[in-house]
Amino acid sequence: MPFSPEKRKGTLSGIIFVALVAASATWIAGLAPVKALGLSPLVVGIVIGIFYANTLHNRFPPAWESGITFSAKKILRFAIVFYGFRITFQQITDVGVEGFLVSLIMLTSTFILGSWLGMKRFGLDRDTSMLTASGASVCGAAAVLATEPVLKAEEYKAAIAVSMVVLFGTISMFLYPLFYTALFQHAQGFLHLSPSQYGIYVGGTVHEVAQVVAAAGINGPGTEMANNAVIVKMTRVLLIAPMLILLGLYLSRKSAKSGEKGAVVKLVIPWFAVYFLGMAAFNSLQLLPVAIVGWINSVDTFLLTMAMTALGMGTRFAKFKGLGLAPLYTALGMYVWLVIGGFVVVKAVTAIF
Repeated sequence: MPFSPEKRKGTLSGIIFVALVAASATWIAGLAPVKALGLSPLVVGIVIGIFYANTLHNRFPPAWESGITFSAKKILRFAIVFYGFRITFQQITDVGVEGFLVSLIMLTSTFILGSWLGMKRFGLDRDTSMLTASGASVCGAAAVLATEPVLKAEEYKAAIAVSMVVLFGTISMFLYPLFYTALFQHAQGFLHLSPSQYGIYVGGTVHEVAQVVAAAGINGPGTEMANNAVIVKMTRVLLIAPMLILLGLYLSRKSAKSGEKGAVVKLVIPWFAVYFLGMAAFNSLQLLPVAIVGWINSVDTFLLTMAMTALGMGTRFAKFKGLGLAPLYTALGMYVWLVIGGFVVVKAVTAIF
């Protein structure tokens, strides 16, 4: 436990350290040259975090790691919940059927593709294939950890899947904004994406919630682009519950056919996504003064910057050594589908609706 008596001091020190680095990222993002590049504090924070993880982390107390992990997981969930104050049900309705269909299509197709690539094309075992597929198709590391008990997989297989999520999700945070600013924004015809479409594209195809926030936050949190991305991403996150039920039923049926004892389906509810919707519902009632909502959003932006900074601090390139190429090939195959196939799906769905 991060706040057990023996870990409490280190955890608090780690959280304070992350907060100081996030404050530095916020200051740097406010400098004119950085603002001209369109880099939000979230992106600056993860860059600083990655630099720290691969250069300086050995020079700081190991006890701080629990605070860094707490910031990357718990503070992130808290910040996403309060992101609901930027969103109203009217905006959710505006995204509506388009966002839901993109989420459903991309989740289903990516999970099936990843499982097939891993098991049939690259010789991965079932558990590693499905864990890697769940991370790419739903909500990153959280989906991997939620799927693990359903599969009853060994821990190192989940670690491999999470590593792939971190690798390709981190690439997305830099690749997607580059694609948008260099191509999608100015292109004509089929290659053009409006800010609204780009938000749906990011939310429907990028791995982690934090990575979605960064990739869609080109102009900062609270824009149509960023809001659409988070709404669509939350739709994908909420779909994890039915996905796990269906996966558990599939595995139980398969076990029964092979004469094994059926597996018990363990339902994992992503409560932070439910609370996010609750905050959006409350915000839709407009009960709080605009000034207070603005203050909440400012604090929330800083908490998101803390979470992104902590995520970067956990991204050590050494983790990816010795994994073999099969997980990488599987994750790469899904990533190509997410980037290219997701673009086509968004264009097709938004054209219809």
